[in-house]
Amino acid sequence: MKKKSLIIALFIIILDQMIKILLDNLLNINESIKIINNFFYVTKVYNTGAAWSIFSNGTIFLIIIAILSFFFLLYYQKNFKDNLRNTIAFGLIYGGLLGNLIDRIIYGYVIDYLRFIIINYNFPIFNLADSVLVNGFVLLGYAIIKGEEKVENRSKKQSR
Repeated sequence: MKKKSLIIALFIIILDQMIKILLDNLLNINESIKIINNFFYVTKVYNTGAAWSIFSNGTIFLIIIAILSFFFLLYYQKNFKDNLRNTIAFGLIYGGLLGNLIDRIIYGYVIDYLRFIIINYNFPIFNLADSVLVNGFVLLGYAIIKGEEKVENRSKKQSR
């Protein structure tokens, strides 16, 4: 399962980096391309923080957290049933995590570009890596709710 998840992650990383490089060369900072008026724009911004710009200018902290999270999740993945949904979930999480980690290591910030306006609310600008990361955690949360951790791991925990 890990190997398949890492292949999915590699595909996401390549796509994410290609989009970011293209938009970084195509647009100036804060420049927008209207896709759907008053709803969806491609707007290039540099984010030195995490979601909603929390931990702004905390690049080193965010790099350390991302690396630790990656290795924790690699280890934790063995606790889940080997099925397609869980393989995809971990692949999405790894791809999103590493896609943004690459930006932070190379540039010191993440290139964000997807901007939505929903009922006059400017939703924070994000990127492909962010969206696959969130979707991966939603799938993983669903697996946890369904109790898809392997039975032998649950019985070990209960016997303690």
